[in-house]
Amino acid sequence: MLAQQLANGLLLGGIYALVALAFSLTIGILNFLNFSIPALFMLGGVVSCAALSKGYGIAVSIVMALAVTGGVSLVIERFTFRWLNNSDSHIPLVSSLGFLILFENLVLIYFGSDAVGYPSPFGGASIRIASVLISLPQLASFAISLLLIATCYFVVTRTKLGRGLRSIAESSTVSAMLGVDVGRTVSGMYLISGLLAGMGGALFGISYLQVSWDMGSEVALKGISAMVLGGMGNIWGALLGALIIAIVEVLTISYVSSEAVNVVVYSVLLLLILVMPNGLLGDRAILVERM
Repeated sequence: MLAQQLANGLLLGGIYALVALAFSLTIGILNFLNFSIPALFMLGGVVSCAALSKGYGIAVSIVMALAVTGGVSLVIERFTFRWLNNSDSHIPLVSSLGFLILFENLVLIYFGSDAVGYPSPFGGASIRIASVLISLPQLASFAISLLLIATCYFVVTRTKLGRGLRSIAESSTVSAMLGVDVGRTVSGMYLISGLLAGMGGALFGISYLQVSWDMGSEVALKGISAMVLGGMGNIWGALLGALIIAIVEVLTISYVSSEAVNVVVYSVLLLLILVMPNGLLGDRAILVERM
């Protein structure tokens, strides 16, 4: 029973990690908490669900969802960073919150307030390892999450875009003087975060077979918690924090009650942060040059 719940927690943690990483990118590079990420997560799930319902294959549906979330993320960048870059620091944050409210309510109008069943592209396929039953869609989602996190780490640490992002994290003014195209580089970062959040939403739908207009809000809280727990701006810390949050959540549901989930999860988070204020990996491997 314990092994089964640990496996369930690990598989859920992969999805939380994508959301945590999407938050980590904007806060690590721009020192800005992008509140539109829950909306992008929700759009990833809802658009892929709608495409599947129209008869498109799973691959095409996910590509359509990523096209939407990537495009929407670039629009959000235009109106939260580029247009408001010279305003007070809290203005882009409020603008991103406005986008969250806008898209949630648009989907609420279209889909309604009830959760919508996600067409299962793989049926109930599963494998058994000893006494642990593992859903193949969830296992595939976890593998994809790990691949995306590793790819993001490579992009940030080994590519021209990544060098530009790390430079902007230190000083956007100095970066511009050194020839970095700040606007284009930040747009690339928004695109990546939008794709991560959108993929997270699509994988959530595939794994748990339902989507709703507010599905991003609860997951976003877990994602932010994972980011803080692992160390803000830390790629592998986001994964570690997400796995811990998810395992604690699943174990609480199994051994305590579903009503106590938030109490236990955030109590554990508070305790760990009191012991390690910078997060579990906050003193090393930071997203920017300190990495």
